[in-house]
Amino acid sequence: MPKIHFLGTSSGTEPIEGLHHTSFCIETGDYYYWFDAGENCSRNAHISGIDLLRVKAVFISHTHIDHVGGLGNLLWSIRKLTTRCERRPPNKEVKLFIPDKAYSNSFMQMLECSENGAIYDFDIHEDSVTDGLIFEDENIKVTAFHNHHLQDDEGEAWLSYSYLIETDNKIIVFSGDIRDMYDLDTALKNGCDLLLLETGHHKLLDISDYIRTQSIGEIIFVHHGREIINNRNSAELMLKDFTCHASISYDGMIKEL
Repeated sequence: MPKIHFLGTSSGTEPIEGLHHTSFCIETGDYYYWFDAGENCSRNAHISGIDLLRVKAVFISHTHIDHVGGLGNLLWSIRKLTTRCERRPPNKEVKLFIPDKAYSNSFMQMLECSENGAIYDFDIHEDSVTDGLIFEDENIKVTAFHNHHLQDDEGEAWLSYSYLIETDNKIIVFSGDIRDMYDLDTALKNGCDLLLLETGHHKLLDISDYIRTQSIGEIIFVHHGREIINNRNSAELMLKDFTCHASISYDGMIKEL
């Protein structure tokens, strides 16, 4: 049965005990598929028993630091583990899907300069993100939908995306960061079993009004903003008025699909 491991559930706050920036991975078919890579995601994963040498692909919604702050260490940790055993990532490759080439170019240069040119004996295969199907294998299918978190028009490549994830006959939508709720209209056109929705930029009352118009089986809040961080108990009481089952994720939470 597929599982979602929540490795970091906070928005881009100052350091807060017990909360790390946004990151989760989906475990399905003996592999892990990573979505965003906030601070300490690889450490939190490894010490919880997640096998980093089974990471097959990493999908970044956008390159704000609370979504990519742990990406370098994730790939470094995978490399470190390859020096401790004979195993390598699947097909000796980790696929990286990232919207902003400016970030990825500097990021890859940083990795090349690390430890006087540390050698990675597996490939980091970088792919751009565009609207439509971007990844599919025997376990999971990922479709990207641009949103307006970072820009208004179509004058250049989009820099921020939401993802529709299909695995084990389940449909999951991950909002990433969105400007307003209507950014999700296209991804939610046919409904979903589970919506992973950020609250860093949106109030729960506005979210409640929006989801009444959508076909959503369940909602789990991620990327928590101050409304949840400052008063989680009050936020949980508000969820009772939602039209579908709603809950608030926490670091270390595991959701079985």
